[in-house]
Amino acid sequence: MTVRLNKYLASCGVGSRRKVEQLITAGRVTVNGYLVSDLGHQVEDGDAVAVDDVEVHVEAKTYIVIRKPRGYICAVTNPDYPVVLDLLPRSYDRLRLFPVGRLDLQSEGILILTNDGDFANDLIHPSNGVTKTYEVRMNRVLTAADLENLRGGTVFEGRRLVPLSVDLLPDRRPEGQWATFVLGEGVKREIRLMAEGCGMTVEVLFRRAIGRMELRTLKSGEFVEVTLKDLWKMIRQGGRV
Repeated sequence: MTVRLNKYLASCGVGSRRKVEQLITAGRVTVNGYLVSDLGHQVEDGDAVAVDDVEVHVEAKTYIVIRKPRGYICAVTNPDYPVVLDLLPRSYDRLRLFPVGRLDLQSEGILILTNDGDFANDLIHPSNGVTKTYEVRMNRVLTAADLENLRGGTVFEGRRLVPLSVDLLPDRRPEGQWATFVLGEGVKREIRLMAEGCGMTVEVLFRRAIGRMELRTLKSGEFVEVTLKDLWKMIRQGGRV
């Protein structure tokens, strides 16, 4: 089996596809001891690939489902706040994990961490139809008019953002203040912006599900490592973590 050199280097965690292409054209990559500047050079099983004379290897793809607590940033590093990767044992540092999508500082709920860029792109691309379900508590009781206004969405940076559905969440106290939002495309602070546009503020924002994979058993800050096959099965067919 062979793979293009630029894709091979990206899968080794050397950098983005653009960065590794710069390394190749700059003459910093060798294959079996020979300098290679062709981006499309085919790497075969058993080839020794090195960057600046340091041999590199394909990273094992890792998939983690975590219950993000409030007070953590969905980022790899941040100078001011703890990041979600701080919740993992230090043994995971070498895997170059990153969060797929985002939950803001004050939001909590289900989140996926991985080092598989192809999976991340597939998950967040709108054409694949992976929805996100949120349970949200507003600062006051929602009226029928409020629900209709929220269903109409909001305008952000010249673009109208419309949820797939907004419904009252029954049997949750304070009664009438909780709603379920289902979004087809996550945009930064989308639900908070919709609430503000209707004269409300969000007190609690909890992401319950990604696709049909629901957060039910993990406690705040807990995580579980899963296989890619099982992860997609839960997202598409249903499952609980």
